[in-house]
Amino acid sequence: MYGNGQGSAAPVRKVTVPALRSRKGAKPIAMVTAYDVTMARLLDEGGVDAMLVGDSLGMVVQGHATTLPVTVDEICYHGRAVARGARRAHVVGDMPFMSFQVSPAQAVENAGKMMKEGAFESVKLEGGEEFAEHVRRIVAAGIPVMGHVGLMPQSVHAMGGFRVQGKGVDDARRVLDDARAIEDAGAFALVLEAIPPDLAAEITATVSIPTIGIGAGAGCDGQVLVCYDLLGMFRDFAPRFAKRFAEVGNTIVEATQQYVAEVGERSFPADEHTFKPNGFGVPVADIAGGTQ
Repeated sequence: MYGNGQGSAAPVRKVTVPALRSRKGAKPIAMVTAYDVTMARLLDEGGVDAMLVGDSLGMVVQGHATTLPVTVDEICYHGRAVARGARRAHVVGDMPFMSFQVSPAQAVENAGKMMKEGAFESVKLEGGEEFAEHVRRIVAAGIPVMGHVGLMPQSVHAMGGFRVQGKGVDDARRVLDDARAIEDAGAFALVLEAIPPDLAAEITATVSIPTIGIGAGAGCDGQVLVCYDLLGMFRDFAPRFAKRFAEVGNTIVEATQQYVAEVGERSFPADEHTFKPNGFGVPVADIAGGTQ
């Protein structure tokens, strides 16, 4: 199979929904967010199994305080870009706030739009028991669904902020019930966000589908991080659960400072960065004066 019809001579084996499901209890799944083709190509080359075009783009790309302003059209725009760069990795699209909550019919319609216009291979939506029917209807339409329980950023105001969920007995039981409901509805995988690691491990042992943690400990079947957190590029906020595997943000600032300095001192562009001089024997002064 060739990745996204790019015509590459090197065949690649695309990561599919069945392939991800088969990883339950086996080799952990590595998922990272991506929002553009260049990042997607680099992450794909790095070996990630799945790329999530997350509504986190509202915060890390658009500069909003929450994910709530993101639209379906914006998710589709970024999805098309990421799909062009993801030759191997599975591409998942986040269903934005109010794109599915109104009704199961609305959920199916927007999930279908994301598959058709966003080039996604599956969709992800937040919510538990109250949205199980929405998941069931989307799956019945032939669209793979990844669930998301625990901390749900689209419910940030109802939850009182970005807070750890499932800390008490009753709250832990609620998260577990949500996970079971989404599994029963037909989801092929489940994101567990910002819950205690022992609860995440219990959910992972209870459900038959892979769990992908973010701030949920190492006992999940996989992990997901925002690419800008992983690379040290998002400097406004550093979540406790996000390890910075590099400090690319610092590298960008330093490279930009060097560029500004070399432009200022006229050492860039140097000879190796310019084309050959005019070879027609016409003095530059004559060209500037319009002499033929």
